[in-house]
Amino acid sequence: MTPIKFVVSGPVGAGKTTFIRTISQVEVVSTEEKSTEEIGKTHTTVALDFGQMNLGDHVLHLFGTPGQTRFDYMWDVLSEGAMGLILLVPCDAPHEFPHAKRILEHVVSRHPLEFILGLTRTDVATNGWDVAEVAAYFDLPEQQVIAVHPGNAASARYTLQTLLKRI
Repeated sequence: MTPIKFVVSGPVGAGKTTFIRTISQVEVVSTEEKSTEEIGKTHTTVALDFGQMNLGDHVLHLFGTPGQTRFDYMWDVLSEGAMGLILLVPCDAPHEFPHAKRILEHVVSRHPLEFILGLTRTDVATNGWDVAEVAAYFDLPEQQVIAVHPGNAASARYTLQTLLKRI
């Protein structure tokens, strides 16, 4: 069985590493290093995160990208051969939406991927944007935007199932 490659991308702090660590059934390969910039957290992914899971009859390989623009070359490297993209965007960080939109446009303009937008932090944010508002901002149908809790295995699995159905 040929594995299906999915890319998990988004701005810094969107939940990419947490998503992969939560759902992976193998030990996650992670390239987190101490941040040398003021990005709101102490460590950041500098190359990739890799995890794997079996979902029904499918083996999914999950590649998480760095969120910082200075590592944008990895978006192309990791998207090569992928079948799907999960773009994670924190609902309470609208200042990150333009960056997330650039990531999305960068990847899908170079790679014909099916994608969904996973709206994170909806469970903890009191002033975050909802699915309809984010769908409108990204000019997407609401069905292509879902709330996801990266640290919750059932939510992460549902996100992967949703993307798999779109393929």
